[in-house]
Amino acid sequence: MSKLYRLFTAILFVSFIAQLNAQQKKGFFNFEAKSNSSSVILDIDEFDKEFLYVNSLSAGVGSNDIGLDRGQLGNTRIVKFVKAGNKVLLVEPNYAYRANSDNPLEKEAVEQAFAQSVLWGFTAIPKKTGSMGPTQIDITKFLMRDAHGVVDRLSQRNQGSYKLDESKSALYHPRIKNFPKNSEFEVTLTFTGKAKGAYVRSVVPTPNNITVRQHHSFIELPDDDYVPRKFDPRSGYGNTSYYDYATPIEEPIKKQFINRHRLVKKNPGTVSEAVEPIIYYIDAGCPEPIKSALMEGASWWNQAYEAAGFINAFQVKELPEGADPMDVRYNMIQWVHRSTRGWSYGASVRDPRTGEIIKGHVSLGSLRVRQDFLIAQGLINAYENSDDNHGPMLELALARLRQLSAHEVGHTIGLSHNFAASTNERASVMDYPHPLIEFTNAKAEFKNAYDVGIGAWDKRAIMYGYQEFLKDEDEGLKKLLEENEAMGLKFISDRDARPVGGMHPDGHLWDNGADPIEEIKRLSTLRKEAMKNFGLGNIRSETPLAYLENVFVPLYLSHRYQVEAVAKLIGGMDYSYAVKNDQVKEVLPIPQERQQSAIQALLATLEPDFLMIPKNIIGLIPPQPPGSNRDRELFENHSGFNFDPLAAAESSASNTLNFLLHPERLARIVQQAAIYNHKMDLKNYLNEIYLAIKPNRSNDYGNEIKAMEYHLFLHKLIAISRKSNISPNVKIGIERYLASLFNNITTVGSITQIVLSKYYTDPSSFEVYKAKEMPAGSPIGCGEH
Repeated sequence: MSKLYRLFTAILFVSFIAQLNAQQKKGFFNFEAKSNSSSVILDIDEFDKEFLYVNSLSAGVGSNDIGLDRGQLGNTRIVKFVKAGNKVLLVEPNYAYRANSDNPLEKEAVEQAFAQSVLWGFTAIPKKTGSMGPTQIDITKFLMRDAHGVVDRLSQRNQGSYKLDESKSALYHPRIKNFPKNSEFEVTLTFTGKAKGAYVRSVVPTPNNITVRQHHSFIELPDDDYVPRKFDPRSGYGNTSYYDYATPIEEPIKKQFINRHRLVKKNPGTVSEAVEPIIYYIDAGCPEPIKSALMEGASWWNQAYEAAGFINAFQVKELPEGADPMDVRYNMIQWVHRSTRGWSYGASVRDPRTGEIIKGHVSLGSLRVRQDFLIAQGLINAYENSDDNHGPMLELALARLRQLSAHEVGHTIGLSHNFAASTNERASVMDYPHPLIEFTNAKAEFKNAYDVGIGAWDKRAIMYGYQEFLKDEDEGLKKLLEENEAMGLKFISDRDARPVGGMHPDGHLWDNGADPIEEIKRLSTLRKEAMKNFGLGNIRSETPLAYLENVFVPLYLSHRYQVEAVAKLIGGMDYSYAVKNDQVKEVLPIPQERQQSAIQALLATLEPDFLMIPKNIIGLIPPQPPGSNRDRELFENHSGFNFDPLAAAESSASNTLNFLLHPERLARIVQQAAIYNHKMDLKNYLNEIYLAIKPNRSNDYGNEIKAMEYHLFLHKLIAISRKSNISPNVKIGIERYLASLFNNITTVGSITQIVLSKYYTDPSSFEVYKAKEMPAGSPIGCGEH
């Protein structure tokens, strides 16, 4: 081989290595990713040009309790590079306060009135003599920082004190990519410190060293062709808002627009295909049959877009091989694994100026399907004759996944929750549905557990957000909302439905049926029958018998969410999100007779017969075997390692009493007695509960449950009377009621005498008993936002 050939070969090799080490990536922002020096050099061709900056977590921690999941989106900001001498600042303008005016000085006045944020400062790389190329900056340190707030989250969750360890962090080149409208960067970050929390210890191999990957996206802003659509509280949408200081004095200064994707017809004025359909992609790491269920459920939304006048405008596909799920061009449905069950959620990247959704990103917790399977398993003894009889449970679990997929995608196309749908013939997938279990010939059936397809409310909501209005859009939207009301479609969202002290008769989570009172009665009958049938047939062969408790928990507590629905009738108020010119619905209390029926329905869940666990079930459940521990999925206990039936009853009874005695509910009872002349005042209400749970002096199973309930009742009243932020009328009413009980003590050694004597002797040192809590509940079926 000649020297010349060897030299030529060496030159080619060096050239090849140089190309590897300095990869010029052309795209939205041109940049060089130098793998040999672990740096990224960015070209800036134009200063003061705004773009979107999104940070996210591409590889997470794996704990629902910590809340740092794979695929989790972070903040979306509008930013721009600003030249300041030899420095370059990354500036975030303040779009929360604006002046939509043709007068540049008026705009400037608002911009100068409110602070902006400089996110980072760079030093421009000196140009070679005579060079006329773009300004270059090294953005490596900007990328190699804790943009997602991992350290703060670990600290907030009491998992330890950590800091970023640069020596154990690096660029992640496989996901550093460039495209015409977005530039994508990713880094591997290691946080070191002293772990002190159980959550982090359960998921990290060396808990003092936590390594994740964070992603950064620079994205071209959408063009100005998108037309925002106004927000209405009755529409069922989330919204983007800002304050416009150029608004005439007589008009509201706060502007609100719904969040939605851009969807334009190819042929305006007709039922038409879209210029660009909305396409969602399913995680390639999702297994069957789950993948097919998720794709089917998500694809239901095309029914709603058809109702809005589009053809095949919403599509679901598998993510193409090699595509990056964090790439802003892909709306994603991701299958996320955690060590415990937890929420699923639908997030999005939105244009902060208009509310236009640029990327929808759904995260579905993989353990959810197993919890739904467990719920079904407790209701039927499917394994009595065969260990392979999974069909009924799998049917329910997959039905829930279809509904869940549709639900979370619904958030990413703009919709908020509708917790009134369960009382409205399951009119929306945006509710949290409890499986509807039916009993035929003493056997549970799951064929109607979850609804199939998009509901009537969902179609109307998509029409509000996406339907084309060729003439007067405001008039068209107004007419649509009026038609919703005429159709009897109800909408109640989070703020009214989630609070324990909530008062709307239709706003509930995890409930079923148009009438919550009738449903809790039906559910109680079902629960009783299922408990009669519960036994070894509910688990497979060779399964430790202690696992029966895991299966029994969701059965025993199957009424827990319906309790909440019924409680909202007590002291409840009926109202809607009305606006002026609606047919005004007067805000009124729930009728007295209805409230009384609700009280009786809840008191029935405190009856010993309801709470007692049959002895044959108690006898089947031993303590946890080696290799297993009691955890939050099981009942807390008083008696050591074993299954404690009285503690199980205590947790359920305490839940009912918490709803019956919520301070806001008690305040409304006082108000309604005073203003609307309701016969049920606070004293009568408390006395009704007292009479239902008052024990005698026997020590049988049923009376021990009543003694426990009465003990809880007194302690909860004392705890409420000590609160400083409750209604003074409630405080005085409870203090008077406790005093009357104390003054009428006739038996030494009674629970009343023991508890209240100790309390009145030294109130400041009296320790309120903390009841055993129920095992982990919401998200039922394991799985948000």
